[in-house]
Amino acid sequence: MVPETDDGYRRDRHRRRCQAQLPGGAMSSPTTTRPASDAARVAQAAREVVEAHDPRSVPREELFGALYDAGLAWVHHPEGLGGLGLSRGLQPVVDQIVTDAGGERMFAVNPIGYGMGAPTVVEYGADREQVAAWLRPMATGEEIWCQLFSEPGAGSDVAGLATSAVRDGDEWVVNGQKVWTTLAHVARWGMLVARTDPEQPKHRGLTYFVIDMAQPGVDVRPLRQMTGQAEFNEVHLSDARVLDAHRLGEVGAGWKVAITTLMNERTAIGGVTGRRGSGVIGEALGLWRAHPDRHTPVLRDRLAALWTRAETHRLTLARARRTASAGQPGPEGSVSKLVGAELNQDVYEFCMDLLGPDALLYDDWSMDRSRVHTDPNSTVQQRFLRSRANTIEGGTSEVMRNILGERVLGLPGEPRSDSDRPWKEVPRG
Repeated sequence: MVPETDDGYRRDRHRRRCQAQLPGGAMSSPTTTRPASDAARVAQAAREVVEAHDPRSVPREELFGALYDAGLAWVHHPEGLGGLGLSRGLQPVVDQIVTDAGGERMFAVNPIGYGMGAPTVVEYGADREQVAAWLRPMATGEEIWCQLFSEPGAGSDVAGLATSAVRDGDEWVVNGQKVWTTLAHVARWGMLVARTDPEQPKHRGLTYFVIDMAQPGVDVRPLRQMTGQAEFNEVHLSDARVLDAHRLGEVGAGWKVAITTLMNERTAIGGVTGRRGSGVIGEALGLWRAHPDRHTPVLRDRLAALWTRAETHRLTLARARRTASAGQPGPEGSVSKLVGAELNQDVYEFCMDLLGPDALLYDDWSMDRSRVHTDPNSTVQQRFLRSRANTIEGGTSEVMRNILGERVLGLPGEPRSDSDRPWKEVPRG
């Protein structure tokens, strides 16, 4: 018998628990090698698309639409749904070819739709035609998606949410408030988790919908950040309606669907698998080279330590994506999110220290209803301020540590008194 103190046993046990919440339940063996023929095929297809639709001369929607039609939007999706049915680990091949040619990554344009919405609708969407109708404009960036999960009384404990959905024929009537909803002000569709049965315990009375954000019952209000931007929003739902045909999963099984979204969110937020020395550490290296007069031994040591952490994070994220492509959701997504968030903050803190007094020269506090997560033209000062949210959004670092402590290390869980009580009987402030 394998002892429960064995690290491999704990990791496998956590994967089994996560897998049990997804359709199929069976675990396949992880794929650790990438077939050279598949990689070559994907690379050749991506080059052909880029040559026919030069990112520097055609609209972004045209390029992204061509990538979708060629099965290169999400190479692991089924054919006809923006994919080729290949390994998820091949997607960086496409992304690198597109960015090398001067294009953008789809994730950067529609981060929530591309990184979290797509895997959820493919997994749980019952109508293939409807799924395809959602996916193509999602890939091109013509229809932005947002995530309607958190509420004023349900942040880290999302399952305690109070927004209600009541059945009315072929529709559901939704009332409640969501908060910290990124890009809701430009979103066409929202991934909504609502309470459909308050008689059940909090995890069992939820249902998952895709709701039309362009209707009178949806009121989006900005939440201004300390950068001056307002990419976050609060969303008030007043007798908003959603078709039952736009429900994902069974009634009352919304938490199971939400877990799929959340696991993909943590991997997506954790960072991008790129070349060594790319990403935020690449920005720090560029700033270091641009200011040779400010080099000190202390800053040099800090930069070396940050580079090492960034490379470790890059490799961990690559492993997480290989694991996900093998159908084994595990703890790596939480690790990537935790490490990536804290790395971002530390890198931009280093950049501010490198700039010295010049770092204080930031005066662009103008209101900006940002359409994208990170503006490539933003300043170091703005990115430093924005990075303070990284350890809160998408699951706080404290929540990530709890997940890893309880589900990987086997540490005792926090006391929970509401897991089996009907939601309506749980006291709320």
